[in-house]
Amino acid sequence: DTTTTTTSSTDSTTTTTTSTDTTTTTSSSSTTSSTTTTEITTSSTTTSLSSPTTTTETTSSSTTSSTTTTTETASSSTTTTTPSTTTTTTSSSSSSSSSSSSTTTTSSTTTSSTTTSSTSTTTTTINPCTINSYRWNTTGITVLDISSLYIPSDIYFDSNDTLYIVDESNQVIVKLLKNASTPTRIAGLLLSGGSNASQFSTPQGVYVDSKGSLYVSDYYNNRVQKFVNGSTLGITMAGINSSAGAALNQFNGLRYFAADATETYMYFTDYNNHRIMSYQMNSTTGTNGQLVAGGAGAGNTNTQLNLPWGIQYLPTISNYLYITNNNGHSVMRWIPGASSGQFIAGTPGTSGSNATSLNTPMGIRVDSFLNMFIVDYGNHRVQMFCYNSTIATTIAGTGTAGNSATQLNYPRGIAFDSSMNLYISDSTNRRIQKFVKL
Repeated sequence: DTTTTTTSSTDSTTTTTTSTDTTTTTSSSSTTSSTTTTEITTSSTTTSLSSPTTTTETTSSSTTSSTTTTTETASSSTTTTTPSTTTTTTSSSSSSSSSSSSTTTTSSTTTSSTTTSSTSTTTTTINPCTINSYRWNTTGITVLDISSLYIPSDIYFDSNDTLYIVDESNQVIVKLLKNASTPTRIAGLLLSGGSNASQFSTPQGVYVDSKGSLYVSDYYNNRVQKFVNGSTLGITMAGINSSAGAALNQFNGLRYFAADATETYMYFTDYNNHRIMSYQMNSTTGTNGQLVAGGAGAGNTNTQLNLPWGIQYLPTISNYLYITNNNGHSVMRWIPGASSGQFIAGTPGTSGSNATSLNTPMGIRVDSFLNMFIVDYGNHRVQMFCYNSTIATTIAGTGTAGNSATQLNYPRGIAFDSSMNLYISDSTNRRIQKFVKL
């Protein structure tokens, strides 16, 4: 929600100029004498303009259910005086006069006005768990379809609302500019999987940093590729190319990943090693990462992960990593480096389709109120878990696979644009669906 405040001020400057010109002409002949006096008064015009001033106060809380908004508006007023002109003429004649003279006096007043305006904009985010009307249209809009994609996986928005999409079967990364309809391939060789610097082997996750560098997790090559300044040749910044393993400098299948707010560290879901690894974003191939969660084998206890897929980390508002256990049908939060985590959604080790259950969850996003948005892959839906609640609300999809505008078919990735519109990669329908924020 956006509130705009506009303030206008008027500065008036008045300049008065008075001039008197007298001309006298005398002739020796007998003429008619006339005297003409002209007074010209130009009135000043002052315009006072007061533009509406709007003040908005919004109070929202993740633990209360009220939002108060107060708006005051002052209407504008304008006063105008229309210029007037008065002319007086006096004539006289005499047959015996030997001279003629004329005198003209002119007085004028000029007023100029200068108006200065300033505008400020404030954006307020509303907690969807305290305002029941804050939801998304459940009828999706297809942004991209099979003509551009084959199996879309992770998706990501940068600060310009450019959408980045991993097309794992086509082995490429594409981007879609805001309001555009045709994507552009920016990395990978179309339908050409491989392990050289320009190729991927089933890419999975995507991220773009504040400098515009692109990062891609390359599943079967067990590496993370970085593309700098629009280059199509990747630099391996984590993992060892085509070398699967469990050492600290190796991965065994990479899914999604997250960066911290300062873009110092990245956190990767090391899928088949059932662990989360962190690397500095300026690291290079062969560098040891740090084990920050899991690593105790596959399982459904609070010390284990079970094929972790999605991840998000928001250290400015929470100390926890938020992780989806794809094979554990659950979501955990885990402080990096701790020996155990906590289950916060789903039933560990058991799939289900009710409001408290998940079935092979994949993508995850966490908002500033710590509400979780989970892509429930096997249930063909997107679930919203309000902070500290284990009961979800379905915000997209019907729970049944299909290709209608209200349905999803094995969705994977999730992202929000700057207006909080929801985007889902609908993998089996080979499309990207947009659900508009109401």
